[in-house]
Amino acid sequence: MCLINFHLNNHPNYKLIVAANRDEFYDRPTAPAQFWEDEPEILAGRDLLQKGTWLGITKRGRFAALTNFRDPDQMVTGKASRGEIVKNYLAGNTDPLNFLQSLKNSKDNYTGFNVIVGNTEQLFHYNNIENEITEIPSGTHGLSNHSLNTPWPKVTKGKKRLSEYITDQEVIQTNVLFEIISDAEEAQDWNLPETGVSLDLERKLSPLFIKTPNYGTRSSTVLIVGHDDTVTFVERTYEAGELKKENEFSFHL
Repeated sequence: MCLINFHLNNHPNYKLIVAANRDEFYDRPTAPAQFWEDEPEILAGRDLLQKGTWLGITKRGRFAALTNFRDPDQMVTGKASRGEIVKNYLAGNTDPLNFLQSLKNSKDNYTGFNVIVGNTEQLFHYNNIENEITEIPSGTHGLSNHSLNTPWPKVTKGKKRLSEYITDQEVIQTNVLFEIISDAEEAQDWNLPETGVSLDLERKLSPLFIKTPNYGTRSSTVLIVGHDDTVTFVERTYEAGELKKENEFSFHL
């Protein structure tokens, strides 16, 4: 997952609103979102290579999502799959702070990552580079491949458009959220971050929705949780940037 825009609390009808993109190599085998056969409480897509996931929610309202921390020095082999972090949180019963404290103790088992864990009313952020656990305040936030609310162009644009939309709407439309995160416009060179990759690659990775010959946005997820504990979870999957399928789930916590 490479971009998570979300709004926590502070809305008359919704506790949590999430609009997120997962970016990955096109040839990495992936299952679309579903309730898992081996963990029936979990609703999430699944990486079929390592059996983890990047974003999910449970029937009890546990929520977690993960992005990589972009740093070429972090790209080493032989470490554990970061997708197991989200899976382990969703499948467990440990409260968020204790889970993250335990994760801090094993942070070197993984290459760079950000993770958000909690429930539909309270969320925490942690990454193993800065190594700090932070409770996320109410409001609109964005997370890409640095830290929470780092003002990369895609994060700034996504937060602004999400905030503007939900401020004016009592009823949130999933199609509008998908429209926000389907923006494929590259950022201007002067506004690009410097993350240790080439300028050409920085350009290609700068949009909210990424499309390159072998890597890009594989799926988009919209999650809406009302104050009445009604959950709407919609996933759109893509092949080389083209919409392949949409799956929608609704349930009550």
